[in-house]
Amino acid sequence: MGDFRATTTIHKECPPCVVRPGTKSDFSTSTADTRCGELTVEGKPASLYARLGGYDAIAAVVDDLLPRLRSDVLLSRFWTSPRSVDTLNRERQLAVDFIAAAAGGPTIYLGRDMKLSHAGMGITKADYAAFMRCLSVTLDTFKVPEAERSEVVAFTASLESEIVEA
Repeated sequence: MGDFRATTTIHKECPPCVVRPGTKSDFSTSTADTRCGELTVEGKPASLYARLGGYDAIAAVVDDLLPRLRSDVLLSRFWTSPRSVDTLNRERQLAVDFIAAAAGGPTIYLGRDMKLSHAGMGITKADYAAFMRCLSVTLDTFKVPEAERSEVVAFTASLESEIVEA
C-alpha cells in the first residue's frame, strides 16, 4: 500500500510537510505555514489529524484495520452474526469519524461513547491486546512516523478501561 501521505507530501526529504507554504489547508480556513519537519497553523503546532494526513488518510487506515480485525483469529467472533452492507458501512463511518474527531479534525462524532458502544460484548484484555497488534500492523503498513504512531497508540491504550469488561 505504501506511504498513505505520499500524495500530499511536498518534500521528499520532509514527510511532515503536508501543505504548500502560504496556502489554504484542507483542515482549517486559516493560512497554513510549512516549515521543514513541522506544520503550523497561525503559529500553533499541527493537530494529529493534520499530521496523519487528514480525513482521507484516516479513512484509508480504517479501511485496512477493520478487515484485519474481522479476520483475526481471536477477534473474528465479534463479527460472526450476519451484517448488512449498511451496518458495515455505518461501523466504518463511525470509526473514521471517531478517530478524526479525537485527532483534532473538523469531524463531529455522533456515535455513542466507547463504554456504551462496547457494553455487553465481553471484551477481554487479551482481545484488546489483539486489537492493539492489528492496529500496529496497520500503522506499519502505512508507515506512520514514530511521533504520530506514539500518539495514536497512547490514545488507543487510554480507551482500554472504557472497552474491556472482563
